Amino acid sequence: MNLLIHDLGPELPDRIREEYDGWTVISDNGTILPCTGCFCCWHKTPGQCILRDGYEHMGTLIHRAEEVTVISRYTYGGFSAFVKNIFDRSLGYVLPQFEIVKGETHHKKRYEEEKPFTFIFYGTGLDEEKKQCAARYVRAVCTNIRGYIKDLVFRECDGSFVPVPRPQPETAKKVLLLNGSERSVNGNSAKLAARLLKMLNKEAESIALKQYAGSLQDLFPLLDAASDLVLCMPLYVDGLPSQVIRFMECARHEYHGPSKRVYVLANMGLYEAGQLENLFEAVRQWCGVIQFEYCGGLGLSAGEFIGVMANTLPFTAGPLKTVGLGLQKLAGAIDTGTPLQEVYTSPRFLPRPLFVFIANQSWNGEARRNGIRPADLYRRL
Repeated sequence: MNLLIHDLGPELPDRIREEYDGWTVISDNGTILPCTGCFCCWHKTPGQCILRDGYEHMGTLIHRAEEVTVISRYTYGGFSAFVKNIFDRSLGYVLPQFEIVKGETHHKKRYEEEKPFTFIFYGTGLDEEKKQCAARYVRAVCTNIRGYIKDLVFRECDGSFVPVPRPQPETAKKVLLLNGSERSVNGNSAKLAARLLKMLNKEAESIALKQYAGSLQDLFPLLDAASDLVLCMPLYVDGLPSQVIRFMECARHEYHGPSKRVYVLANMGLYEAGQLENLFEAVRQWCGVIQFEYCGGLGLSAGEFIGVMANTLPFTAGPLKTVGLGLQKLAGAIDTGTPLQEVYTSPRFLPRPLFVFIANQSWNGEARRNGIRPADLYRRL
């Protein structure tokens, strides 16, 4: 069985249907839900997503396929929202446990295989810089999901987007912190946004993107009232969560208000904060297209560790001091309306071998709390 994942519509266009005759085809039928970051595909229903919308078996489909082809519109250095959603929902294809691969932490394989992926990006103005960004992104994806790039193809198509010049904000001075995580107020992104909110001297408001999932346009009045937008989010499969991409695409085509200064507050579960590079690059490209001012931001690694420690430890000393200093830098830049060079940081006193050991042991404990034997975390479907 071969697997095709595409965003060309509910049905394959006639011009390529014959090429993929007999393949299993995954397309957008309008029912897909975003990954909630619950990790149930690791510690509750290992290898399978808990959301029942017809896309819960993506990890298994990838495993059973002899090869996978992905067709996606080039979207800020990576996949379109739908294709990214498929990869977000495929997390169970790998294991929660970490190991060191080529000097970086990555998830262990659930299956002893090296899956071949062909990536086909289409769009307009696919210059060498954009091609390099896409290549870097899919390399990161394949490293993390333990596959390899069989082929990488770029195709120019019609339909160029011409942005309308935006006026500069005249009266707006408010900061809007937009939490792009699907998790609750106890999620790491929400905790970090709340901490940043307390540090700001400007008037600021924090809201959850998921509250506007049914009508992203309802966010626009809040965006109108803001001079600064802070995108707070976790790293999902080496890039932006799919729901954040949907917001970006909606704003790109339908928001006609004044320009904004855009900052990023991102966190990730892996050890090396530099693996957030593709996420920052995507926001930078979006700002260039929508004619907002990209102002950099803060990238934090070991997000789950930070989230747990934040409940009991201060951000002024101990392991979280570096996190606190990073948040102070970000708050200072927002207050003064000045750009910030991307700051990547991680908790202190947490060497990588210790981080990997703690993380791997915690997944065993999480399994037991869900009535699952740790050995069953390695379940194959």
